[in-house]
Amino acid sequence: MLFPTIEFALFFMLVLPCTWLLNRRNELKKAMLVVASYVFYSFWSVPFLLLLFLSSLFNYAFGLLIGGSVDPKLRKVLTGLAVLCNLVPLCFFKYYDFVAAQLQTLAGFFGVQMELGSTGFAVPVAISFLTFHGISYVVDVYREKVRATRSLVDLLLYISFFPHLVAGPIVRASEFLDQLARPSNPRNIDLGGSMLLILGGLFKKVVVASHLSILFVDPVFTNPQAYGTVDLILAMYAYALVIYCDFSAYTDIAIGVADLLGYKFPRNFNQPYLALSLQEFWHRWHITLSTWLRDYLYIPLGGSRLGRWLTYRNLILTMVLGGLWHGAGLQFIVWGALHGFGLAAERLLRETTDEAGRFRRFLRGEFGETVRWLAVFHFVCIAWVFFRSADATGAIDYLATIVFRIGDGAPMTASPLVLVLMAAGLLTHLMPPAGYAADGEAFRKVNLGARVAFSTAAIWAVIMLAPSGMAPFIYFQF
Repeated sequence: MLFPTIEFALFFMLVLPCTWLLNRRNELKKAMLVVASYVFYSFWSVPFLLLLFLSSLFNYAFGLLIGGSVDPKLRKVLTGLAVLCNLVPLCFFKYYDFVAAQLQTLAGFFGVQMELGSTGFAVPVAISFLTFHGISYVVDVYREKVRATRSLVDLLLYISFFPHLVAGPIVRASEFLDQLARPSNPRNIDLGGSMLLILGGLFKKVVVASHLSILFVDPVFTNPQAYGTVDLILAMYAYALVIYCDFSAYTDIAIGVADLLGYKFPRNFNQPYLALSLQEFWHRWHITLSTWLRDYLYIPLGGSRLGRWLTYRNLILTMVLGGLWHGAGLQFIVWGALHGFGLAAERLLRETTDEAGRFRRFLRGEFGETVRWLAVFHFVCIAWVFFRSADATGAIDYLATIVFRIGDGAPMTASPLVLVLMAAGLLTHLMPPAGYAADGEAFRKVNLGARVAFSTAAIWAVIMLAPSGMAPFIYFQF
């Protein structure tokens, strides 16, 4: 069940009034939302509902065991075991076939025949986000940042809540469980802002990302040899806009839907392509993932506490594992490694450049900031080629084709509609998060009839503009 579909609209039209009708009976409301979330997930896979339930159940049990223990060694052992139990399903479903294939290839290189077989299972939708939520819960209980909940319903809802279940944002237990303790306050609902987030998300996904992918990005990346340098470069930029519009659309809709149900989610994007450094880019892109990697991977590895070179190692290792989290493929590992080495190089440059030096002053000047922005933006776009390509070889071929065809005189084939869609995607990116709040406040002051008419017309327009056979959100595969 996709957000921009009639099925989801009907589903939400049923869940929304039930949520508020049961608001004063908070326990019953939460139980209803658990059932609704499981129904939502069942549209993707009924058999994997058992995995969703078991994940919630053993995290609930481990939370109680960790929270109820006063022995530091036992707490640490239990937490390690809980993290391992969360990782086992992820590794089995998502990485077993990939690792088996690499080992078989390596064995064949040495003349050894090895048959490791295959799992025979499809990767469960949302298994990565499911794992991240489970790990963050048990680790935060261990760190005493959140109390272990004694309500199984609360943890079932935290893990399965349908707005964030499939593709985020990654919501910490400390951010969500407290909201379940009492009925929601309807006065805290930002009706105007939430409606604009949902409508804007529908526009970014259905109109910009889907059409831009179908009309231009997919054909170019499928057969780059058939296109000239200008088209290849333009498609690289176009994909940067596609993945932003697609993923930010999902989280915008998720944030808006959750708010209408009475729950607040953290922001996940903040104009990432305006960043002047890779570090700033990761403070603006998929914010809940970057902070998760920092708090649950980078810092436990030692962070910046172990000296300069180990800090660089930790940055690189964190980003490589972050790349591997996105997919079981060498292209994702290369993508993560590029960002890891880039972050390490930035840190090295900052640490070895004198604060009052000429180069430092150049970097802070207006011209220097433009150079930094261009360097970071193009680094990110080139790295996206690995993210988008079917494999690492395909990405290298794509980039090599750009270089080798410079000056070949091949005409640009991108249609005016593609350029219009790219411009529309860029405009949505330039819309600051505060703009939704301001526009939402103005929208709320309009009379109810006008708001309903505008929302209905906007949704109808998006449906009419939707391509046939629209692909799921990109991050569904992760």
